[in-house]
Parts: sequence; C-alpha cells; structure tokens
Amino acid sequence: MRALIAEDEFLGRKILSTFLATLFEVDVAVTGKEAVDAFTLAHEEGKPYDVILMDIMMPEMDGIQALTLIRAQEQEKKLRPPVKVIMTTALDDPKTVIRSFHDGEASSYIVKPVRKEKLFEELQKLGFLAK
Repeated sequence: MRALIAEDEFLGRKILSTFLATLFEVDVAVTGKEAVDAFTLAHEEGKPYDVILMDIMMPEMDGIQALTLIRAQEQEKKLRPPVKVIMTTALDDPKTVIRSFHDGEASSYIVKPVRKEKLFEELQKLGFLAK
C-alpha cells in the first residue's frame, strides 16, 4: 500500500513517516501543489496512493484547495475508488472541519499533534487495519 504525507513542517513529516513506515510505502510533499503533483504522477505511473495525510495549513496552496483539485481529477478521469484522505491541522475549529468534509470530501480529520494511537484508530476506521 502507498501513502502520501503532505506536511510543510519537517518534524511533522518525520513523525508521520515513522508511524506509517511499517504499513505503507511513504512519499512526502511539502506544499499543497506538490501533493497534487504527486497524486497525478502516482496515477500516471499506475501506482496510486491508498491514503493521503493532508495538512490544512501549507504554503503555496492549502490542504483544502489541494484536496479539491485531487477530487476534481478523480471526477474528470473517473479514478475509482477515490483516495482516502485524512486532514491534519493544528486548528481545532469547527468551521475548518466542516470545510474539510464539505468542500474537500475528506475521509477523516485529526487535530495535531498527531498521536500514533489516534492515527491508527482512523486508519482502522478507513479499513487499512484489522480490528
């Protein structure tokens, strides 16, 4: 299985990569634009991501904008099933949560700092881990 971590903070990328390394082949992106480019390239190579961990606040393009573009690609190119996306953010703000789910069709949402237990709980809910 493949995972993409879209996170602008080095420590965040490092921690998430460590958590996921035993379960997934992990790639990283530092900006929302890089995440969209990585998603596109993965499909072109025939190796799509199973899950994306997308930070909401990133430079160049935020995570919600990036996810909106990813969902548009999935619709346009009829890519199925849609990639599972876990939004991550330091903002524990109900408006941000609603925007993530409504605008970007996020699969899940985790408030930072991301704890391994919480991440694995969300991965289990999404069907990546056995109960």
